[in-house]
Amino acid sequence: MIDIDFTGFKLDIADRIAVITLNRPERLNGLDRPIKRDLTEAFIQLSYDNDADVVVITGGPAFSAGDRIEGLGEVSGWGAAASQPVERTRHDNLAVYNSLRMVSQNLNRTLRSLDKLTIAAIDGYAIQSGLSLALACDFRIATPRAKLGSGTLRMGYLPDEGGHHLLVRLLGVAKAKDFLFRNRIVSGTEALQLGLVHELAEPDELQDKAMALARELADGPQVAMRLLKHAIDNAADLTFEQAGMDIAARTAISDLHSDAKEGAAAFVAKPRRKPKFNTDRGDTHG
Repeated sequence: MIDIDFTGFKLDIADRIAVITLNRPERLNGLDRPIKRDLTEAFIQLSYDNDADVVVITGGPAFSAGDRIEGLGEVSGWGAAASQPVERTRHDNLAVYNSLRMVSQNLNRTLRSLDKLTIAAIDGYAIQSGLSLALACDFRIATPRAKLGSGTLRMGYLPDEGGHHLLVRLLGVAKAKDFLFRNRIVSGTEALQLGLVHELAEPDELQDKAMALARELADGPQVAMRLLKHAIDNAADLTFEQAGMDIAARTAISDLHSDAKEGAAAFVAKPRRKPKFNTDRGDTHG
């Protein structure tokens, strides 16, 4: 059980589903360093928590409008944060580099590294770092009225939190260039057509649809699914032979797990029955 008060969001876990709700609607759930650090900490805590198998990230009527530009660079807002501020002894180019690598990029790096499957439920704005947070999830469900985009060039900034990489993986090089250089902000409907989101849901159905997907994923064989998640992510950058070696090594784990034995027994049963996965929860070490 995770009993931590975070800043900028709340974390609830029930029936093996964790829900992270960004809860600063007056700021359109804008992200600052305390929130990013706390989100990173939450993902690390969730990686060790066997009470949660799937993570849903939502923000109510506004997923996240991105980084808060006002007060950028100020050391503020840490009073309610679980994480602690780091004293900046430099205020130059290297300080910017370090901040990006260890805070903004590390948030999405940690989210992508999480073994558990993740779902972004997107309504309203998902802009800049808010978009990258959504793209770092495994699944995305959006409302037709949602607004997704980067828009960083409008202010002379770069998608420095890793958003360009995530867009290239989903759109390809040519479409990612069009999306970023032309500062496109697309609706949820357009995002579905582009392949940025998997499904659409009306605003009053968004949370239910996200939770239904979470329930479906949570009931699957977690060991095999977690191994497959990273195998799929790796396959985009590997040759066929390298991907084959990777999945073979992972299969040597999953094929001998109790879930595989249960799945095979349920498949050959007369009559065939639904398998009961995840009875062997095990312990998390690291």
